[in-house]
Amino acid sequence: MMPRNPAGAPALTLAQLAQEIAAGDIDTVVVAFTDMQGRLQGKRLHGQFFLDHVLTDGVEGCTYLLAVDVEMSTVSGYEMSSWDRGYGDFSFDLDLATLRRTPGHRGSATVQCDLSWPDGSGPVRPSPRQILKGQVEAVARRGFTAYAGTELEFLVFQDTYEAAWDRGYSGLTPANRYNVDYSIVGGGVVEPLLRDLRNEMYAAGVTVEGAKGECNLGQHEISFLYDEVVRTCDNHVVYKTAAKDIARAHGQAVTFMAKYDQREGNSCHIHLSLRGEDGSAAFADAQDPRGQSTVFDHFLAGLLATMRELSYFYAPNINSYKRFQPGSFAPTGVAWGRDNRTCALRVVGHGAGLRVENRVPGADVNPYLAVAAMMAGGMYGVREQLPLEPAVEGNAYVADLTHVPTTLQEARDLLAASAIARDAFGDDVIDHYVHAADVEIDAFNAAVTDWERVRGFERL
Repeated sequence: MMPRNPAGAPALTLAQLAQEIAAGDIDTVVVAFTDMQGRLQGKRLHGQFFLDHVLTDGVEGCTYLLAVDVEMSTVSGYEMSSWDRGYGDFSFDLDLATLRRTPGHRGSATVQCDLSWPDGSGPVRPSPRQILKGQVEAVARRGFTAYAGTELEFLVFQDTYEAAWDRGYSGLTPANRYNVDYSIVGGGVVEPLLRDLRNEMYAAGVTVEGAKGECNLGQHEISFLYDEVVRTCDNHVVYKTAAKDIARAHGQAVTFMAKYDQREGNSCHIHLSLRGEDGSAAFADAQDPRGQSTVFDHFLAGLLATMRELSYFYAPNINSYKRFQPGSFAPTGVAWGRDNRTCALRVVGHGAGLRVENRVPGADVNPYLAVAAMMAGGMYGVREQLPLEPAVEGNAYVADLTHVPTTLQEARDLLAASAIARDAFGDDVIDHYVHAADVEIDAFNAAVTDWERVRGFERL
């Protein structure tokens, strides 16, 4: 998976931003970071205020933004942020290389940030972008640069988000009534939405590849050209936000739930490859009959060896684990295969395009954490020179394989006990995300579901 051209320049330079603010074409700057749930959080600032003050003085936000659940509820147990610690602030460190027009919002620009402590003690280590940057540095020390592409699926509904809320997110009308996988006619039904998404992302500096229908009712995917891993993840979270904003403008709603109903779930397949210091494809070896280098073999072996204990980073929610069903195009067995969609790891491409596709993550994944986990697991295999087991031929769903975790509780326990994870990310990071899993598990265990009411209201 070698880039066909160097990583693109920022979609908007600082000089261009200043010119457009002066001309009145841009009046708002979004300053945002990515939270644990993979969402952009931050502030909208007046454009001139951003130029006059924020560029020099910075901006801050409450530490609770990395210590809440998906509903933004304050929860106890996080070391970095609590009532006892007074809920202080982070500093938002602007990464001007991410400056771009805000997709779906005319007159707005967005800049993404890292987080640091205002006292100068360093970066906020549990921040997802910082975690990925740590793995980028670790890979660089071994002479490699990592590239990735994410394939993000979503369901489109003809209902607005407000209508979906009022209906308890049930009884919604999908944009397509039948399987539209690869269907040009089916894609045409939602083309006004998909076209706006593609064009808005292109204007924001992201190279668009194309759009296609998927298997579930109203399910679609837009794909983008791979890039250096941090840039890919930056693009991913901007796109996910833009998809919701643009769908809302069309009077529609999209969901990135891993499993919305009994049909196929929403995946986020992640393609990853490495380049050497000379720009060569580290995974390819023209002298090998398979075309695979020993580095690739060890990297794959590391991904397999760590798949279960790092699965929380691939599947971070209760709902994530309902996607892993036989015959659903979501994997169940820890295995690799060559162009085999029944395996957790699918090897595709050849030569400079040789790469591994991780099929475990769902669309609810935080891309920074998932890619960081892949890099940590793969490089563990490279360091330890782990041997690669044979590829699975045929249907991995019926093979005798180790199973991916089936519940968030199982994944949480594996992560908590993982010496490999603690070595790669640090105890503070692992403890932070183990607690995040505990928060979700406790909330789910305390909830009374519609399923329980239907089964038990009268009949028990």
